[in-house]
Amino acid sequence: MPNDNTEFADETQALSGRSGDERLPFHRTHRGQITMISSAILAFGVVVGGYLLGDGLRRSREADRAVTVRGVAEKEVTADLATWTIAYSATAPDLASAQASVDRNSQDIRDFFGGLGFAPDALQPTGVNVSTSTDNGLTRFTVRQRMALRTTDIKRAQDAVRRQFDLVRRGVLLEEGSGMAYTYTQLNKIKPPMIAEATRDARRSAEQFAKDSGTGVGGIKSATQGYFEVTARDGDSGGGWGVSDTPFKKVRVVTTIEFYLR
Repeated sequence: MPNDNTEFADETQALSGRSGDERLPFHRTHRGQITMISSAILAFGVVVGGYLLGDGLRRSREADRAVTVRGVAEKEVTADLATWTIAYSATAPDLASAQASVDRNSQDIRDFFGGLGFAPDALQPTGVNVSTSTDNGLTRFTVRQRMALRTTDIKRAQDAVRRQFDLVRRGVLLEEGSGMAYTYTQLNKIKPPMIAEATRDARRSAEQFAKDSGTGVGGIKSATQGYFEVTARDGDSGGGWGVSDTPFKKVRVVTTIEFYLR
């Protein structure tokens, strides 16, 4: 009669043997799945990396595509400040006589501007100078006086310039350097809209270039604002009659802008 323990051991060994045979294919399948997943992840990484690299190169090439153009804006303005420095002198054998002559000229000048409607405080003395010279042993005294007119009444200032020879007829000897200067003081107010107009003008030029080359215009890569230039509106500003001698001005600004092309 067989031993019960022997039968139990044989049965256990048989079961254990079958279990081992059955686990072997399972482990091989599991390892194969892991290998396939790893390969898929690696392939996906290669694809994504290639795309990012290609997109980066494309963006780099696009960043190098740019066009540099200039934009111009001009505006005509009228001066809002007039200043006139009047220099005159008198010479006499003695200082008192020279000073008295200059005092009469000063009063003639005040009467002249008062007659044109200027307020008394619009005209102020700005300096005086006394010098001596000797001619054949005789000493002569020269007194030089300067007065300045400052006004925002441009039309009245122009009228004064047109009638300045009335001073000469009164005996006032106007020295070199006497003249009206017109200034435009509101430049800061017109700078922003002029810069905007110059930028629009530059973009129009860039768009025309892009159209001719079959591309498009992107954003601004770099920009340089030129300085604002104020010149005479009419004629050449060179020589003695220049930009300060006329109340009619032309303000001009040039900007240099680099646009991306896409």
